[in-house]
Amino acid sequence: MSARRGIITQVTTRPTAAQHLRDLALLRRVRDRIDREYAQPLDVEALARGVNMSAGHLSRRFRRAYGESPYAYLMTRRIERAMALLRRGDLSVTEVCFAVGCSSLGTFSTRFTELVGVPPSVYRRQAARATAGMPSCVAKQVTRPIRNREAPVTEPQLA
Repeated sequence: MSARRGIITQVTTRPTAAQHLRDLALLRRVRDRIDREYAQPLDVEALARGVNMSAGHLSRRFRRAYGESPYAYLMTRRIERAMALLRRGDLSVTEVCFAVGCSSLGTFSTRFTELVGVPPSVYRRQAARATAGMPSCVAKQVTRPIRNREAPVTEPQLA
């Protein structure tokens, strides 16, 4: 509460319902932009500028609305597309990395392994066999990466 000229007003940080709806519309625009432009050089600052928010505010609101940061969502989109390209089998892992907008093969491989559970090179070898004869729309659904570092850790098989 603050007092100004004898009038007591309540200071609130909770957005009004109208503001909440406006924020959700802006967040949807950010998410749609990520979905469309995943292969472009995007970062949280650029996404935030596009909707006139600070990067910190966008990150907090995006995480609250979608359960993950804008960067994590972007990387998930990139990994999903990379999985499709790797299943085709005609591009190397490095070519796929750059085709989906990643500039670092190490970061790409690390994030791919976190989401999918195996490195991209292993996925490329296994996916061709696993999805052979499967319609691409079904293959995309059954091979969708797991978000938020939920990929099961595979224990080495000891003979």
